[in-house]
Amino acid sequence: MKRSDINPMPPFFDRYINLIEDVDIMEGFERYTPATIYHQSSKLIELADKVYAEDKWTVRDILQHVVDNERIMAYRALRFSRNDKTGLPGYDEQLLAKHTTASRRTVQDLMEEFSQVRLSTIALFKNMDDEMLTSIGNANQTEISPLALGFVILGHPMHHMRIIEQRYFPLL
Repeated sequence: MKRSDINPMPPFFDRYINLIEDVDIMEGFERYTPATIYHQSSKLIELADKVYAEDKWTVRDILQHVVDNERIMAYRALRFSRNDKTGLPGYDEQLLAKHTTASRRTVQDLMEEFSQVRLSTIALFKNMDDEMLTSIGNANQTEISPLALGFVILGHPMHHMRIIEQRYFPLL
């Protein structure tokens, strides 16, 4: 199923979903890998501890956030694809960011974890049929399908890479 098959298009999450071309979800996972999105690893390594303003995350914090977010979105997709209609809460990204070890990890280590998490996400999604992909659940008071969550998973890292390119790369 493709991005254009998402119905309803969830508010807020559309900012990530619309960063992805109208491709089949599995083609999207093949095309938008952690390595292709964050391909400028030498720059990321050089910027690992820098911030562009006070109280902003470092590149390592951003990478950890992207990994954490993928796990959360995949969990939601799992629950909704199995027709679980239990409303799921949102999460506090600032709270999660405060309680990580990202500052003690290397960019390479974070990227390795990201790649491993992505393999797990792909395994989850490749076994969903159309009915499972379009099953609607409620997360953070928003109706959303596993298909939409899959495109959030693909677009969210791209959103953060754009921020890195716009706000962090000028620090080099």
